[in-house]
Amino acid sequence: MDGDVQRASASWEVQNGTLAAVDRLRIERADSPTPGLVEGTEPGAGQKSAMFVHSQSFEDLTAETEEEAEPGRDPELQKSGRSEDELQGLVEEDSVEEEQKKESWSESRTKEEDVSSEAWRSHRKHVFVLSEAGKPIYSRYGTEEALSSTMGVMMALVSFVEAEKNIIRSIHADGCKVVFLSKSPLVLVGVSRTCQSDKELMRELQYIYYQIVSLLTLTQLNHIFQHKQNYDLRRLLAGSEHLTDNLLRRLDCDPGLLLSAVTCLPLASSTRDVVSSSLQAAKAKSLVFSILLVGDRLVTLVRKRDQYLHHMDLHLVFNLVGSSSSFREGEGWTPICLPKFNTAGFFHAHISYLEPASDLCLILVSTDREDFFNLSDCKQRFLERLSKRSAYQALKDALKCPSYSVEQVGIPELRHFLYKSKSSGLYTSPELPLVYQTEEEQERLMGLYQDLRSRLHHPTRPLRSIYRCGETENLLAWVTSGFELYLCFSPLGTKALAVSAVNKLMKWIRKEEDRLFILSPLTY
Repeated sequence: MDGDVQRASASWEVQNGTLAAVDRLRIERADSPTPGLVEGTEPGAGQKSAMFVHSQSFEDLTAETEEEAEPGRDPELQKSGRSEDELQGLVEEDSVEEEQKKESWSESRTKEEDVSSEAWRSHRKHVFVLSEAGKPIYSRYGTEEALSSTMGVMMALVSFVEAEKNIIRSIHADGCKVVFLSKSPLVLVGVSRTCQSDKELMRELQYIYYQIVSLLTLTQLNHIFQHKQNYDLRRLLAGSEHLTDNLLRRLDCDPGLLLSAVTCLPLASSTRDVVSSSLQAAKAKSLVFSILLVGDRLVTLVRKRDQYLHHMDLHLVFNLVGSSSSFREGEGWTPICLPKFNTAGFFHAHISYLEPASDLCLILVSTDREDFFNLSDCKQRFLERLSKRSAYQALKDALKCPSYSVEQVGIPELRHFLYKSKSSGLYTSPELPLVYQTEEEQERLMGLYQDLRSRLHHPTRPLRSIYRCGETENLLAWVTSGFELYLCFSPLGTKALAVSAVNKLMKWIRKEEDRLFILSPLTY
């Protein structure tokens, strides 16, 4: 395999098909964009205000310390968590319902797999969660009981290193990486045979940690283990394992979680504006976020002024909706902690589909636990307002083709790409071509993207660009202050062709940005 890299010491743009350093980056939104654009002027950048917390997402997700709730937040949004007895009753009640309505696929989880078998050891990636007392909480494969001694060894390693006033980060041995993430009162361990870096594996463990926090709140977790260090947290998490299982599957195949970004449903800007304004008009005093989505794609998001959603929180909401079919049976009302917003307390989410046979799901996030009927009325007002306009039919028509093909870009050698606008936190990519239709090929392509991103964002040797030649495809990765771009080409392509394709692709994205991105998000 051949690979060409460019260090991050200079800014680059395409000139005559070659890589050439430029003296300064453009400072205005350009008609003919090149990879030298600064953040805020790149294709897909919001023209008014951002929807998400502004952050360098990769560094944010792997930061050594986590910030608490931001100062200046609305006091109403800083409510504390539930009492242990109340939460225990809530989880037990939800567990009964889950047993009655549990999806058929959850019955086939590989929990009963023999942990001493070669099949168990051959899994490419394991994830374990345990308490600081060594109590097992979660295992991706095999039962926690069968792995209790293994988790005890993991905790012993962590404790031994901490006794020497140090912190264990990872162990590399025999082509295997073991990564540790200590987030008191929990310890998360990832064991991987993939090409992912320690930072990428740490990012995935962060997602699992916040998935658990979203169910209980960090305040509740700390309260429990302060009173009883050897508490079995599985009692409170019973029935929620499918959420973590599904999140791990998404981490393996969803580019949004890799890029720390969200993708939008391709939609004419005029239609999206009507949908957004209709959602904005259907507001309530306690409403903080109104989210309309289809599958894993965002249609629109309206937020309370001065309150911002983190992309990780939105991914957890997507995972909650996508992991359960019960929301299709009626209007759901569920407590949810948005841990990157505030780890201390619950919001309450009204979740429902606009129509029984529709994939359009409306999520209304409130600070008031008693506000179900008020938010139900908000949904009806939104539907009534939207139904009177032609935009609703245009939205339904867009659902028939929720993505687009790479052929529309007009670059014959291009097979696939990922493009992320850093300032908006949104990304776009076409549907996968036939050559990547099998699950195995999709995982392989995702692994290549993961490897490129790990190398671009190396903690000590970051790169500006990488060109990689392989037997089955060639890839180009390029990062600037404004965006990240990953392109997959036919193996017959050349480096010069790949570089020239960047300009063509960026011009196409600029031309289509009104349809592919939310450029003017609304607030209450």
